[in-house]
Amino acid sequence: MKEPEIDDLKKRLKDSLPPAHGVELGRDLWPAMLQRLDQRTLRVPWWDWALLATLAAVLCFFPGIIPALLYHL
Repeated sequence: MKEPEIDDLKKRLKDSLPPAHGVELGRDLWPAMLQRLDQRTLRVPWWDWALLATLAAVLCFFPGIIPALLYHL
């Protein structure tokens, strides 16, 4: 690109974005983030348990699949 084209592009970008006024936060967000992380609990959806039960049943009824699964890991 030529220099005038770059300057024109910069001017158009600056004109298209409004100036940012009042971007200061009203409070510090880090303590709220730490509190949220402390409240976090491990939740496992029901379909994960269903998939695990299905996998266990398949491995019990068809134990010959185990070496094939281990091979593909």
